[in-house]
Amino acid sequence: MNTTDILINELLHLLNGGNAHADLDRALKGLPANLRGVKPDKLPYSIWQLVEHIRIAQWDMLEFSKDGSHESPNWPDDYWPKETAPKSDEAWEKSIKQIELDRAEFIDLIKTGDLFSKIPYGDGQTILREVLQAADHEAYHVAEIVMIRRLLGAW
Repeated sequence: MNTTDILINELLHLLNGGNAHADLDRALKGLPANLRGVKPDKLPYSIWQLVEHIRIAQWDMLEFSKDGSHESPNWPDDYWPKETAPKSDEAWEKSIKQIELDRAEFIDLIKTGDLFSKIPYGDGQTILREVLQAADHEAYHVAEIVMIRRLLGAW
């Protein structure tokens, strides 16, 4: 294995949850549906809002990585849903499924793309940077999901 192959394997591991913390699947496993939209006292968001925020931000990073004509949503308003709870179980499942699909597409991009070349239409970003940012962003918000579950007595 060369160093790029080693790096790719580590990135794949990181995107799939790493080993220093819970991944999104673990953080959401067994969460009662009635707690998806609860905002604990003095916190600005619910678990639903965090899940949707993860989905929107990851989608934006992925699309930026692939498409020079991609236009990012307006920050911060379009990255955070206004509603505290999903409209339905289907909306909840759709959001989680989209996170999984976009993560899989990032994985495909890692396996087939050049990690180190600057993205031509960016301002210095590389696929490596976008992947690390996506993984870091998700890990940060997964920790918040776990904390909210602890505050709600559901962890």
